[in-house]
Amino acid sequence: MLITIADVLTAEEVTQACTILDAAEWVDGKVTAGYQAQAVKENLQLPEGHPATVKLGEMVLAALARSPLFMSAALPLKVFPPMFNRYTGGGHFGTHVDTAIRALASSGQRIRTDVSATLFLTPPDQYEGGELLVEDVYGLHSVKLTAGHMVLYPSTSLHRVTPVTRGARVSSFFWIQSMIRTDGDRTLLYDLDTAIQQLAKESPGNPIGVQLTGVYHNLLRRWAEM
Repeated sequence: MLITIADVLTAEEVTQACTILDAAEWVDGKVTAGYQAQAVKENLQLPEGHPATVKLGEMVLAALARSPLFMSAALPLKVFPPMFNRYTGGGHFGTHVDTAIRALASSGQRIRTDVSATLFLTPPDQYEGGELLVEDVYGLHSVKLTAGHMVLYPSTSLHRVTPVTRGARVSSFFWIQSMIRTDGDRTLLYDLDTAIQQLAKESPGNPIGVQLTGVYHNLLRRWAEM
């Protein structure tokens, strides 16, 4: 399931983030790439423990906590602290699959990467190229979103970032270990949750809504890993 979430960050938060990131010292993005990804990764990023990374990561995590759509789609158990990257001057990231297990540099805690996230921070008219291309069974999806918007997609997906030929593309990226391991099961639960919410709007108090809510939670109880 590939899903976009609008306005994860407010316009004010995007402006604050960009101001901080413009003044930050970037390093070679290969420092967090796996063996195969290093050969196709050409970008810059902030170190994991950099003060700007920590401050802005907390901003992003707070924004995720207030997003019902993120909670419904990702069903998060653990979220890897958000990181930040920058593509410019032809920077790109060739086709790859995200590393299955990520360890936090600060604690060594490991999370399984079930869902990948890219939160766009640069308005799309300020750079050329930089599309996120995600492959799934339905074909190739091109994603280039408004600043403050985010895309979620399965970490098992082949994906790449096309070269940025003008300007700079800055974004936050991170991974989620979901309570629901497989994308197919997460999609079923998301579709069911969406239907329940729509029914509640169109027919408040409908007993079918109660029944479907019970089905949702019983499936979640059966499949969830804690």
